[in-house]
Amino acid sequence: MQEYDVVVVGKGNAALCAALSAQEQGAKVAVLEAATEDESGGNTRFAGGVMRFAYATVDDLKRVTDITDEEIAGSDFGTNTREEFLDKIYQLTSYRTDPDLSEILVNESLEAMVWLRTKGVRFIPNWGRQSALVDGKRKFFGNMPIEVSGGGAGLVQFLDKAVQKAGIEVFYETRAIQLIYDGATVSGVRVRQKGKAFDIKAKSVVLACGGFEANPEMRARYLGPGWELAKVRGTRFNVGDGIKMALDIGAAPYGNWSGCHATGWDRYAPEYGDVNVGDQFQKHSYIFGLLINAEGKRFVDEGIDFHSFTYAKYGGEVLKQPGQFAWQVFDAKVTKLLRSEYRIKFVTKVSANSLEELALKLEGVNAGQFLKTAREYNAAVKKDVPFNHVIKDGKGTVGIEPPKSNWAQALDTPPFDAYATTCGITFTFGGLRIAKDSGQVLDSNHLPIPGLYCAGEMVGGLFYFNYPSGTGLVSGAVFGRMAGAGAGKAAKN
Repeated sequence: MQEYDVVVVGKGNAALCAALSAQEQGAKVAVLEAATEDESGGNTRFAGGVMRFAYATVDDLKRVTDITDEEIAGSDFGTNTREEFLDKIYQLTSYRTDPDLSEILVNESLEAMVWLRTKGVRFIPNWGRQSALVDGKRKFFGNMPIEVSGGGAGLVQFLDKAVQKAGIEVFYETRAIQLIYDGATVSGVRVRQKGKAFDIKAKSVVLACGGFEANPEMRARYLGPGWELAKVRGTRFNVGDGIKMALDIGAAPYGNWSGCHATGWDRYAPEYGDVNVGDQFQKHSYIFGLLINAEGKRFVDEGIDFHSFTYAKYGGEVLKQPGQFAWQVFDAKVTKLLRSEYRIKFVTKVSANSLEELALKLEGVNAGQFLKTAREYNAAVKKDVPFNHVIKDGKGTVGIEPPKSNWAQALDTPPFDAYATTCGITFTFGGLRIAKDSGQVLDSNHLPIPGLYCAGEMVGGLFYFNYPSGTGLVSGAVFGRMAGAGAGKAAKN
């Protein structure tokens, strides 16, 4: 292999954005991917493809996607202004998010979407999962009306084509194992390719190879006991190598190292994500039903907010339950509202025509306590508030703990369906500290490490405790673009 101006480690959304951005600076770029070509794409390949970015008007959306005048007239796209976006990040992270990083993410989000479009990425309105017909008009909810055509896998395909068109070289089955570092400057990476180790020289290195979510040892060490038992929603290749390499040369760790994005996931899904199933092992319609643990009890407020703002936290709550599982229970009134993932071929589901019959089918659950929980819940539902699934309707419960704040309806209409879930971990929140203007990795003295940059899930300090749906792919594009530009400029200079 030759010497490059910029070597990008990883091949998900952030890495590919970094490679394209570095190439725009005139840099000669190579991408290193630990996976085979068939398994490549990182966690992006498993993402649903929704994109949360700042927009104030339909004109902003028209910069990102082609929507017709007829579609505009028949839709309420809502807004996600800069202020709304920032407020939601601060709220969900309990105000721990790095204010500078959050500002960059929000302020650059729309331009990053426009830039992705110039690279051939196609965006479409999120008709299916974030909207509903209300009085004859299509109303979007959750401040997130746009998704990538083809989901996360589609995003990888679009960016792959852009990388090929740009003449950027991609090397598969090539895992970076060590940074080449003389104590002052990073000048490349040592890699292992099909059993052989060798060095690749580069003037700049961008690490964009994910967190440590696929490493059970690191999960147990940093997230805590029991986390080695979580399923992995995405790629099996994100085992923390990039983070470890950077820490080994004195990079500063940053962010919520005991925190992660983790959701409700089919209880009997495989150990790692399946590219043929994508994100469909997830189960995100719990807001319309009850979450029941092995003791037959509820343990969270299922309706405190739209799933977009609770799903990334509630997976961890499921992991804390006895046996690391929970059943999601619904009645026939909400069947039509359940998302597409409830209708896939691989699903752990039971049905019954009465709650008594259902109780006996909930594997591992105390049937008597479940019936007591369900009856107490039914009696506590407010009857004088109408149900409305496209807003936080205030149809809650009175006198039970935990309460259900919105979308509370009695379980009284058969047939009853229940779905078994466990915890599926998506990515880890702990990462590296970066310079706010270039994506350059900082050392433990908060000084830039020459030649080293980072992007994507490896950037620490953005997310704490929770996460707003659709932010990850946009964050990857924003900070991937920044790191690539910084690495490319430094290499050329």
